Amino acid sequence: MSHPTATDLPVPTPAARTVSPAGIRVLAVGGEPTTAQALRDWAADLGAQFEHAPDLPRAARVLGTGRWDVVLAVLAEQPEDELSWWVDALRGAPGTPKLIGLANRPSMGLVLRAEELGVVDLLSLPPRRDQFQTALSRVRAAATELPIPLPSVEAHAVGQYALVGQSHAMVDVYKLIARVGPSTATVVIQGESGTGKEVVARAIHQNGPKAAGPFVAVNCAAIPENLLESELFGHEKGAFTGAVIRKIGRFEQATRGTLFLDEIADMSLSLQSKILRAVQEREIERVGGGEPIPVEVRLIAATNKDLRSAINEGRFREDLYYRLAVVTINLPRLVDRGDDLILLTSHFAREFSARSGKSIRRISDRALDLLRNHRWAGNVRELRNVIERAVIVATDDTLRGEHLPEEFRGEAEAMPEASAGGLATLAEVEARHITRVLSHTGGQIGAAAEILGIHRNTLARKIKEYGL
Repeated sequence: MSHPTATDLPVPTPAARTVSPAGIRVLAVGGEPTTAQALRDWAADLGAQFEHAPDLPRAARVLGTGRWDVVLAVLAEQPEDELSWWVDALRGAPGTPKLIGLANRPSMGLVLRAEELGVVDLLSLPPRRDQFQTALSRVRAAATELPIPLPSVEAHAVGQYALVGQSHAMVDVYKLIARVGPSTATVVIQGESGTGKEVVARAIHQNGPKAAGPFVAVNCAAIPENLLESELFGHEKGAFTGAVIRKIGRFEQATRGTLFLDEIADMSLSLQSKILRAVQEREIERVGGGEPIPVEVRLIAATNKDLRSAINEGRFREDLYYRLAVVTINLPRLVDRGDDLILLTSHFAREFSARSGKSIRRISDRALDLLRNHRWAGNVRELRNVIERAVIVATDDTLRGEHLPEEFRGEAEAMPEASAGGLATLAEVEARHITRVLSHTGGQIGAAAEILGIHRNTLARKIKEYGL
């Protein structure tokens, strides 16, 4: 399986659309006259076309007269059976309208049945205007979103994890893994939370001379300082209150393998000095013990902090830094990885589809817009969680905007309004995208031009042209 090239991937669109229910055709069936009148008024305010059929015979005649976007069906005595009947009935209706159910105090069973049948929404009676508008917006969004096939992805397996990506930044990471892996050199991996530091550490281990040995990971920030020394070096029986048996520490557990110390910058200076001695002397002492214990361990450390700044501030030992950082690997942020976003999305969609028994093969253009415009503070880990959620709530083979968290749609609505009736001109789109890239590079024209794929002189001209 070959990697997709950049030209195979969907072209990024800088601004996500806000979807309005205006123009949608709505047929309501059943219910009290007061409910029908409220729905009619709300639909008129939203610019939607509305008609009410008081019973099924009238509804059948109206459905046959034209194409309807959505049917609002009031459910009565047997709501679950009625939902199933409506779903089957609408499959043969012109335009295959979507179904929204209205029920008195919907039960958990009814909600689950609606999800199973792919019903757009299930509203409580009496309906609320905001819920009605949200449901119609979902129908309109689904109708206007263009499905895009997810690209095939060849991932490099790292145990239960995988390395995915073809951006220049990640290719540089792959090269360093290939070069440092066969050695026994200590490595420092730097990167924001969620960029995949442990996955890279495991890849180095798997491609090294100690691959047959254990890979032992310790999150130094997750263990209280007074317990971390014992966790790393172990302790003898009676070393302190509660030490009722001897404990083997992580250094010994990792013998003839790799010890991965995550968030090492959170470690105290006193403990850093003991790590330094273990690296230099290749031996440790258990807490409460006096005998040196040889350890044959490859050490890989990781941090989301700038270690050189920590050294300057007196929070990290300079001698330990130089002992550890024989090779330093800097992991890029997700927003710096370009089309790796869609490759990772495809990988995670297939991973979670297999787990849930679904077959997600496409993503809508709107969902892709929303993903591209998100800031991704949690990087790849955040993306993984978002796609897992989207796969869970998806009802067919396509990930849509409505499947993403509400905050994503809020970010899109907060973007500056475009001209020409809500559609941006090409110049407006280009100006907004250049502004975001310049913000990302801190105003550095050379770096921004490289990201945009244009000459810096061209970028300088566009900055002047758009008054940026």
